[in-house]
Amino acid sequence: MTVPDTAPDGTGRADDRTDDHTGDRPGDHTGDRGAHFVQSLERGLNVIRAFDASTPRLTLSEVARATGLTRAAARRFLLTLADLGYVRTDGRMFSLTPRVLRLGYAYLSALSLPDVAEPHLERLVAMIHESSSVSVLDGDDIVYVARIPTSRIMTVAISVGTRFPAYATSMGRVLLAGLPDAELDDRLARAARRPFTERTTTDPAALRREINRVRKQGWALVDQELEDGLRSIAAPIRDATGAVIAAANVSTTAGRVPAARMRRELLPLLLDAAARIEADLRAARS
Repeated sequence: MTVPDTAPDGTGRADDRTDDHTGDRPGDHTGDRGAHFVQSLERGLNVIRAFDASTPRLTLSEVARATGLTRAAARRFLLTLADLGYVRTDGRMFSLTPRVLRLGYAYLSALSLPDVAEPHLERLVAMIHESSSVSVLDGDDIVYVARIPTSRIMTVAISVGTRFPAYATSMGRVLLAGLPDAELDDRLARAARRPFTERTTTDPAALRREINRVRKQGWALVDQELEDGLRSIAAPIRDATGAVIAAANVSTTAGRVPAARMRRELLPLLLDAAARIEADLRAARS
């Protein structure tokens, strides 16, 4: 496998001898970390994280800019990942391969959450004819770990692995409500928030009030804050200690199911499904 030493934009030759300890990212506070910390591992993971839904294919220069690495260091990381089967390249553009999913599935497999949740989601979807999903919190995002779509023609295209900002989603607010106050306040203070629609709540104080309400009532309803026409309701999934480890939701189009009907008819069934998932998780770990 070969990658041109000359940058695609003609900016010059990448020197393979350049020390990969140059080009530190501004946020790398390595002085605060213990002697055990392996910075090269962190940088390799940052290279993987540079790829997402909006940038699935990147050039060497783009990866270097996204990670703060030198071109030479980024090149070595990319070619190592390619040798391991996690990245593919046509000589200019790089992209992740499906093997990357194994990194996440190792965690999910140990957790057993998708396998436990899916039968209950299938049962719920069969009753209500709306899509249902389970997600976990990863940084400031939710990540879908299980999903059963409805068979309707008009449905939202979401798959396992999809990420959305937690603040703008029903499952995200349920998961945020499960955090200790100090951690919640820290997340609300640092997270970048943008309005996806005219209805999106971005003000930290307003979000805090909404999350407090979610804590008290035990569920969250988000009405067209992530996308116009999309309405969802979510409930927490707790472990044996009562900690919120995941969230389950039902999503639908706003024109098909009014918010009042979601609360009246769909919420009790969703809460029941979440309780059944909790019971099965406890049984699996006992």
